[in-house]
Amino acid sequence: MNQITLLWADDEIDMLKPHVLFLEKKGYRVITVNNGADAVEAVISQSPKVVFLDENMPGMSGLEALARIKESRPEIPVVMITKSEEEQIMEDAIGSKIADYLIKPVNPNQIVLSLKKLLDSGRIISEKTNLGYQQDFRNIAMAMMDANSLKEWKDIYKKLVYWELEIQKAQDQSMSEVLETQMNEANRNFSDFIEKNYFNFLKQTGEDSPVMCHNLIRRKVVPHLDEKVPVFFILIDNLRYDQWKVIAETIKTLFKVENEGLSMSILPTTTQYCRNSIFSGLLPSEIEKRFPDKWFNDEDEGGRNLYEADFLKDLLQRLRLDIKHSYTKVTNLDNGKAMVNNIGNMFHNQLNVIVYNFIDTLSHARTDVSVMRELSEDEAAYRSLTDSWFKHSPLWEAMQKMAEKKVKLIIATDHGSVKVKDPVKIIGDKNTTTNLRYKQGKNLSYNVKEVFEIKKPELAFLPKVHVSSSFVFCKGTDFFAYPNNYNHYVKYYRDTFQHGGISLEEMLVPLVTLSN
Repeated sequence: MNQITLLWADDEIDMLKPHVLFLEKKGYRVITVNNGADAVEAVISQSPKVVFLDENMPGMSGLEALARIKESRPEIPVVMITKSEEEQIMEDAIGSKIADYLIKPVNPNQIVLSLKKLLDSGRIISEKTNLGYQQDFRNIAMAMMDANSLKEWKDIYKKLVYWELEIQKAQDQSMSEVLETQMNEANRNFSDFIEKNYFNFLKQTGEDSPVMCHNLIRRKVVPHLDEKVPVFFILIDNLRYDQWKVIAETIKTLFKVENEGLSMSILPTTTQYCRNSIFSGLLPSEIEKRFPDKWFNDEDEGGRNLYEADFLKDLLQRLRLDIKHSYTKVTNLDNGKAMVNNIGNMFHNQLNVIVYNFIDTLSHARTDVSVMRELSEDEAAYRSLTDSWFKHSPLWEAMQKMAEKKVKLIIATDHGSVKVKDPVKIIGDKNTTTNLRYKQGKNLSYNVKEVFEIKKPELAFLPKVHVSSSFVFCKGTDFFAYPNNYNHYVKYYRDTFQHGGISLEEMLVPLVTLSN
């Protein structure tokens, strides 16, 4: 085992000889210097794993040396040692990105603890994470076998995402394949659960019914409209629960989470169906009946989400809410900048709806643009890309402006997406929908055991385009592929993020209430 090299800079280093000997007996190699300039030079020439730096040295001070060290070797952790607990000194040190600090006089145990935290924390966290998941694996497996309610499935999914994020942080990824296998099993069982219960979920009414697209605004937005503060309902298109957990770390710096839950998307889990349902407060066949000139079926020409503002206005009227409200859709950077500039005016409204189309665009770009596939190769990279976008987006800039006044913030989405892996063969005519996760058409040919079929669309409150129209949905990580040019098609679409079918990632989506 290679010795770990430490650098200790202190103008009274000779008096610290017992500490140095203690560390050497522990197996460390310790380089000592007695001034800041020599410390900077030693960092460059010796590349120590950790630097212990006295704050109060003559000549180049500890803080000045710290700044120089961070310029040349920012990755090396620096532990500041100081006699003073003055707030300004600590702020300057922390602002210069120290890894830890110790107050003089230091004792050997403090030093060892600091080294363990800096050098061994990753290994310790990895070991504890992997052990924790191994212990929880059986609990999750048992819960999946017994789950017969939507609440139980939400709890299972939350727990799986929790471990997915924890394992991602760990240095040792040995349990990631086990978790992926368990997630696949969970999706198979969840798909069976949806097949058995979906029609009943749609029929249920009242406060005990599931929160789904068509009752989301009435159940989760309207109750906050009498709280004497502006309500901002932000719908981020195609936002998965794991993506929410990542961007939540940034949002929580300004807002407090009052409730973090999951709503359930309707089928098909696409923007056309889910988002129109959210803003109309109706299911697709009900929208078609009430707005025959504003609902477009899969075969129809024209945009399919052009009337959300009209649907929202109609919903508020039906709910007898005579309130001042706004509706803003952001589909590009210019829209985003305009939205940010208009936040001040929105404070005068009781309800402000903002639809932000980026994650869906990212998902489609990942399919069609090779460089985007490389940037978001797997779920972890996809989350990282989402987080990076959010931190530099007009949406976060707008939220920062919202935080300047007392507001209620509700974040939701229409559906999620799943990384598809396994092709399922299907045959249809030229009018069959092109979506990879669901098909709607006449005379579809497929293996019944591989899909969830809805022979009577009216039972699922779906429009019936033709007398013989039916819907079929992929489950888990499957995707539809036509027999013609099959191998090319499968190679192109495998491992892309798609939506429209049945999976935990597509159907159980974030619904969060925040305040400041």
